[in-house]
Amino acid sequence: MAEDLSSMDHIKGQVKWFDPAKGYGFVVSDQGGPDILLHMNVLRNFGQSSVADGAGIELMTQHTDRGVQAIEVLSVTPPEREEEGPVLSDFSHLDPIEIQQRPLEPARVKWFDKAKGFGFANIFGRNEDVFLHIEVLRRSGLADLQPGEALAMRVIEGRRGRMAAEVMAWEVALTEQVAL
Repeated sequence: MAEDLSSMDHIKGQVKWFDPAKGYGFVVSDQGGPDILLHMNVLRNFGQSSVADGAGIELMTQHTDRGVQAIEVLSVTPPEREEEGPVLSDFSHLDPIEIQQRPLEPARVKWFDKAKGFGFANIFGRNEDVFLHIEVLRRSGLADLQPGEALAMRVIEGRRGRMAAEVMAWEVALTEQVAL
């Protein structure tokens, strides 16, 4: 069955909710209308296994007999923050600009437990663990991570060792680096 590309729409909106365990979630368009189904496979094609509730999202959608569905994710922006300033006390001494100037380092998720709110990743070529906190994920527009998932991280020396200050999907980081 061929896709009817003439019925595609470019939509900007917000993630209403996304559940990686269920494999789908919904997006609300800035222009209103029905909720838009966001399937895990469409998000994976963008290079992410999760997206934070409230994150901004830009999509290509298609109307089907089952409703409006996302067929391509174009961009994801982290949810609006209620307060500015450091996300964790480990960052309180750092200027946000200093964090942004740190290099993006390629990494793989070792493990992440959403219920516990943390996990660890390894920078390619290094054995030491880098701590991943769930608040850093949320502020980066992610909600969960899977073992083996490829990431790019800005890493700082925290009070208890190396920790991620910013996290993004590897594919997104590649796009950002090319844009610079």
